Amino acid sequence: MGDNDEKIEPGQVRISAMGSQSDAGSAAGVARLTDQLRRFAEEREWQQFHTPKNLAMALSGEVGELLAELQWLTPEQAAQVMADPLAGARVRAEIGDVMIYLVRLADVLDIDLVEAAIDKLADSARRYPVESAKGSAAKAPRS
Repeated sequence: MGDNDEKIEPGQVRISAMGSQSDAGSAAGVARLTDQLRRFAEEREWQQFHTPKNLAMALSGEVGELLAELQWLTPEQAAQVMADPLAGARVRAEIGDVMIYLVRLADVLDIDLVEAAIDKLADSARRYPVESAKGSAAKAPRS
């Protein structure tokens, strides 16, 4: 076995680092995180609880916790929140929770997150052409 192929005993989980910063945000990084989260749930026999409804509710709760970290900040304070070591750590942890539940929900629903986001971005580009949307926060009409 190689350095990264250590044997994991039942009841243990090996959470590996995603590698480089660029790998963590890549499709390969998302796939790797998906596999780790699936294994984590399987080892604990939590699949029975990881229904789309339960995961969506948990995701919503974690988004609420993220919002609570920013709720009473001015726009300027919110933009600088990561400069504060304590507040930044809390925001980072909440974003991690949001990512975990989003990735797990997509996995349970068999949705490729990167593909779904790319498709949504293409739709937004069509609905908000640069010529008419630049500098405007106006909502586009539904097509």
